[in-house]
Amino acid sequence: MTTPAAKTNYFGEDVAVRYDDDLGAWGDPAAIAGTVDVLDELAGGGAALELGVGTGRIAIPLAAKGVPVQGIDLSDAMVARLRAKPGGEAIPVTIGDFTTTRVEGTFSLAYVVFNTFMNLTTQEDQVACFETVAAQLEPGGGFVIEMELPDLRRLPPGETFKPFEVSSSYLGFDEYDVANQGLVSHHYRVTDSGTLAVFSMPFRYVWPAELDLMARIAGMSLRERWSGWGGEPFTSESRRHVSVWEKLRGRQG
Repeated sequence: MTTPAAKTNYFGEDVAVRYDDDLGAWGDPAAIAGTVDVLDELAGGGAALELGVGTGRIAIPLAAKGVPVQGIDLSDAMVARLRAKPGGEAIPVTIGDFTTTRVEGTFSLAYVVFNTFMNLTTQEDQVACFETVAAQLEPGGGFVIEMELPDLRRLPPGETFKPFEVSSSYLGFDEYDVANQGLVSHHYRVTDSGTLAVFSMPFRYVWPAELDLMARIAGMSLRERWSGWGGEPFTSESRRHVSVWEKLRGRQG
């Protein structure tokens, strides 16, 4: 058995210091409240585990609703921001790679939001994440992933680049590697001092059907799939999905 390679932490101090300011629509209080309400219901009075807890955008308000929340994150800098927020200091966080990191206890809910699952850049790591989550879920517990779908249909013919934001001070675009099911998200930002900051991060995009197979390997089955936190139907035109898999009863961790 080989030892997993150490994961690169793309969320150091330079990203963490501006992370909450760059959330855009993801940071809208109404959107956050809608997400938290669904997760609260799915937890069913039990404990929840957030993979990639970050600065606590979801974990803090979920804990405020009475859900016992623990988190896993690779970045000390991001977790420091969580700790500095009201209520953040009370949330237990384990620093580690959520591909393999396990924490004490079992959970009725585990979740990973905001495309964070795609930070696992190999199929092997993504499958391992499902297996690690399943081992920490109670029978009947749920695993939730929120993820955008790849924009391949909207790429110009023969192109591999897709802009997602363009302004006078910021350019963001995704570079697709279709053969390897990968993409690199590129960010070019004009700083307050007038210099150009450049940042790129790799992802592995994954289709819902592949996720369902990963869940099956880990002893889970699909319970729900929506195109948003409001329970909107998932269709061929959906740009993202919120999927819930359930750990099969009788399945041991």
